[in-house]
Amino acid sequence: MNSVTGLLGLLDEEDEKLQAYALEKLLSVLDEHWAEVADTLDTIEALSEDESFPHQELAAFVSSKCFYHLEEYDDALRLALSAGDLFDVGSAGEYEVTIVGKCIEQYIALRSEEAEVDPKLERIVEGMFEKCYSLGNFRQALGIALEANRLDKVEDALVRSGDELPEMLSHCMQVCQRHVSSRSFRREVFSTLVRLYEEQRDSCKYIELATCLHYLGEVAKYASLIMKLIEQDDDEYLTAYQAVFDLMELQDQRFVGELLAALPKPEGSKSSADLPDGDERRLLTVREILGEGISTAMYLDFLYKNNKTDALGLRLLKQSVEQGRKNSVLHNATIVAHSYLQAGTTVDSFVRNNLEWLGRATNWAKFTATASLGVIHKGNVKPSMDLLQPYLPSDLGTGASQSPYSEGGALYALGLIHAGEGATNENGSSALEYLTTALDGAGNQENETAREALQHGACLGVGLVAMASGDAGLAEKLQNVVYNDNAVAGEGAALAMGMVMLGGGSKHADVVADILGYAHDTQHEKIIRGLGLAVAMVMYGQEEAADALIEQLCRDKDPILRYGGMYTVGLAYAGTANNAAIRRLLHVAVSDVADDVRRAAVTSLGFVMLNVPERIPELIALLSESYNPHVRYGACMALAIGCSHMDDPTEALNLLDHLKDDKVDFVKQGALLACAMLLMQQNPETNNKAKILRHKLSQTIGDAKHSPTMTRMGAILATGLIDAGGRNVKVELKSRTGFTKPPAVVGMVLWTQYWYWYPMLHMISLTLTPTALIGVNWQLDMPTNFEVDCYEDLKFFDYPKPMQEKKEKKQVRVKTAVLSMTAKAKAREALKRKDTGLDAMEEDEDDDTKKKTKSKKSNSPEHEAPVTKLTNPLRVTAQQSKYIRFKTDDRQRYVPVYPMDHPMGIFVLRDRQPGEDEDVMKVAVPPTGAAMGADDDEDSAEPPAPFEWTEPSHRN
Repeated sequence: MNSVTGLLGLLDEEDEKLQAYALEKLLSVLDEHWAEVADTLDTIEALSEDESFPHQELAAFVSSKCFYHLEEYDDALRLALSAGDLFDVGSAGEYEVTIVGKCIEQYIALRSEEAEVDPKLERIVEGMFEKCYSLGNFRQALGIALEANRLDKVEDALVRSGDELPEMLSHCMQVCQRHVSSRSFRREVFSTLVRLYEEQRDSCKYIELATCLHYLGEVAKYASLIMKLIEQDDDEYLTAYQAVFDLMELQDQRFVGELLAALPKPEGSKSSADLPDGDERRLLTVREILGEGISTAMYLDFLYKNNKTDALGLRLLKQSVEQGRKNSVLHNATIVAHSYLQAGTTVDSFVRNNLEWLGRATNWAKFTATASLGVIHKGNVKPSMDLLQPYLPSDLGTGASQSPYSEGGALYALGLIHAGEGATNENGSSALEYLTTALDGAGNQENETAREALQHGACLGVGLVAMASGDAGLAEKLQNVVYNDNAVAGEGAALAMGMVMLGGGSKHADVVADILGYAHDTQHEKIIRGLGLAVAMVMYGQEEAADALIEQLCRDKDPILRYGGMYTVGLAYAGTANNAAIRRLLHVAVSDVADDVRRAAVTSLGFVMLNVPERIPELIALLSESYNPHVRYGACMALAIGCSHMDDPTEALNLLDHLKDDKVDFVKQGALLACAMLLMQQNPETNNKAKILRHKLSQTIGDAKHSPTMTRMGAILATGLIDAGGRNVKVELKSRTGFTKPPAVVGMVLWTQYWYWYPMLHMISLTLTPTALIGVNWQLDMPTNFEVDCYEDLKFFDYPKPMQEKKEKKQVRVKTAVLSMTAKAKAREALKRKDTGLDAMEEDEDDDTKKKTKSKKSNSPEHEAPVTKLTNPLRVTAQQSKYIRFKTDDRQRYVPVYPMDHPMGIFVLRDRQPGEDEDVMKVAVPPTGAAMGADDDEDSAEPPAPFEWTEPSHRN
């Protein structure tokens, strides 16, 4: 048919049969002649709306398909809903698929807004669900149900999946935490998962059940599950050990404390090692994992034994900073960089060997220098008081302090050491008691300088140890320090209040109202900023429940409180990728009149989008090119925070490339720090940008003439970050299970405050996570014959090569006599080759030969990636984890209770040959005064001597 003009003419007839005939014929040729039909679309649409016309549905269907060809999809959907059974949801045609997609989009939008849904739309969606079930597309049905907030359909998709139920439950949990933006609906889904998990008998699913119970805060049910596993006759009790190890990784001290209180207490004070295997020993072991810092001790042992800090590089760094005019900022940055390099390794030989150089730090720089010991000895909780004894207040601050900055820094260091464990164990509770007493004593100091230094250090220490405890008495004690209206002490107390009440939300509504009132009354910007951040920490993870407070802060006329409002958005919606939160931050990033607020808004995008790091570079791209340097700096921080746990952060690094050479020095500083965080544990074989960055850092540090202080400071700190923890740690804000870690997120927020206060540089230690795979048996010892396979060449994951000392050799060059005739002959030959293009041809041939040789090597079977056996315990980088496989053959004696696709962390092992002798390694506490290398002769080194300090005669 060449034209449908005749059929279109029949539509104007009064005979309904003729109109119906025309519509049927038009429908059959509509895909070819839709352009002609479009001219009479009004007539056809009028017939679809005419209730007296018996073929309304047919007219609606023709109109819908015509609108579809016109790419007016909303109108096409509207009329398709009126087409009744003519619109076949199950058809695989392009039209049907497109309209069904639009239908689902509109349905999800209406459900999200809690608006009324058209029954016709509901009918199509229901048909779509049934189609998914019949075709076995249960994941597709689950995805639609989750996006549409249909809890009944979520359960329906899971239950009807049959044999796929175990995999569907795991998939649902992962998708829910990444893509469900509504907190209330997410909790409902997790409650449904708990009920379905409880019906499973698979021991692996008990781990996921425990994860769901932790998310819901169901302490009693969690304790009941642990006791159920402990009482099993077989080795199911090992699953309880794995569950509590995974719980400790999340660092939720409030939940851990409540769980310890809910679990029964064994009689007596015996150690689990003194008891025979049985329910009592198993329960005691669980309590020891929760309350005795066993996982921390394992990581501490690993970091000490595998420390690969480049001693020569550290020495050259110190020498580069010493060249030229003395600079206290760079001196302080070098001390901090050293603490990053040795974070958690307990190796402080550099400090002991350079006491005179370290003693150059004065006043608050001395405070920061002393506190750096807390980063080095992070997690070394048992000897913490002995390690810091030379610096801690001798009489708990009750007498006149002789060196308040060192003493205050030592109190801060004590908090940093215990930050990962909290006050749930004996060591932590004694440290908290000491810090609380020191805080009381600091208030009695007559000298204002001594009082504020001691109070500041004690407050930060208290906040770190008691993080998320919700202790009302501590919060009140800290609030009284804030009300003393001393700027420095008040800021530390305000931040500590936020840490103590972390994630408390509405439970601390009265305190939040009081401190916001005081923030409007005080004149100290430091206190106002501290209180704003405290509110942000209280609202951690509250999502929609924090919206009213966020609105109040964002509309405040004080830019410092608006600054706190931006971090409140970031912490309240951390790891949710909530669209409303993202829109708010983007709006403020381009509209607020205060640069600090705009910088904070862009930085907070990294926190909100932790769960979707692949989307961050695209979102940040335009902001990284902003005319405002504060926005560009914020873009650097957002990329570093949000993409730090990505296996391949190439896109983020590409954005940072041009920012490393920005015209503004603090933007360059931020870019260097961001690149260092993204390139941790990457060598030139994995990413050549790591080699380029190391060269850039070395060049910037040594260029005292052309590089400003801020840029050099960033390069020094970046040098410490990229090789942090002896090259065995990485910045991680999320756990293996995908949930955000509260102390790590808070640590990153406080670290960004170094912009105003350099002692905050130590807070990044809360985010540093060892990249280790440690297998433990039922006695929590490490079997040495437990092995895993790595299906990739180890050169891609090896430590970067340490720097080599350059040895200069003086060579005497002997000049060769050249005859004039020989020189002339060579010149004529060179000219001849140049004219004929012979040199260029030979170079091309050489290049082709090299390419062919390389191609042959890469394609030959000899150069395929070998399978390498790795023994327990071992270093596993984030890039390497996807190539690690657990052995399951009969020859492998130990197998994990809960194997994972990307293994990293502590794994409890099931012994297939119980009763036979085991070759195991015991967890050892690193020696005090540990040295960096094996050639250090000090067998029993003394702790570093206290810094000598004399009060300056003149103070501003």
